[in-house]
Amino acid sequence: MEWKELESAIGYSFRNKELLKTALTHSSYANEFSRHNQSVVFNERLEFLGDAVLELVTSEFIYEKHTDMPEGSMSKLRASLVCEPSLAICARELKLGDYLILGKGEDMTGGRNRESILSDAFEATIGAIYLDGGLEPAGRFIREKVLMRLKETELFRDSKTHVQEITQERYHCTPEYVQIGMEGPAHNRLFTFELRLAGKTIATGKGPSKKAAEQEAAREAIRILSERSGNDVSEKH
Repeated sequence: MEWKELESAIGYSFRNKELLKTALTHSSYANEFSRHNQSVVFNERLEFLGDAVLELVTSEFIYEKHTDMPEGSMSKLRASLVCEPSLAICARELKLGDYLILGKGEDMTGGRNRESILSDAFEATIGAIYLDGGLEPAGRFIREKVLMRLKETELFRDSKTHVQEITQERYHCTPEYVQIGMEGPAHNRLFTFELRLAGKTIATGKGPSKKAAEQEAAREAIRILSERSGNDVSEKH
């Protein structure tokens, strides 16, 4: 498999390409080969390592950026930044799903877009970068692809609640979620939703479920609304 495009998206070139390959190899692929008495290394051990590196770098980031935040709030913020849905979205932005090495059954049932598989592969990629280049490139990857990407909302796991609070306070109206698209077979759907305020489309989100697409639209709306200063719904972004 050609890794150059993925390495460009990651922002890191591996000296040992096998580490990247292992990070993207799911257990379902290894299980298929085990039936033929062939051994394949998959990404669970790298995921374990990457999770620890992610927690360390995220903890340091929060400690430095939020100097007055108490320990309990720091823990909640860290959990929201590195939760499965947030890592899955970061993985989708890198198009990590296109490079996953899956078993045929897992692939046919939508594994490339499954949040748990994507988030695990993302953590395994962190572990691979750490083993290949050390903490500095792994930390840079985490800060650029996760922390700076998600810092605009500390309520990432429930963006719908957060955006409703913003719109009710600023515009005195409630967001409406409208499905505008659905692609793919029944076992691998991709839904598209618009978030509208007073009939105006503010943001669009995609996801493997209606709920995920709505949350993505809400998250994007938070980013857009945070850049606006006025109270006019029709204000152009």
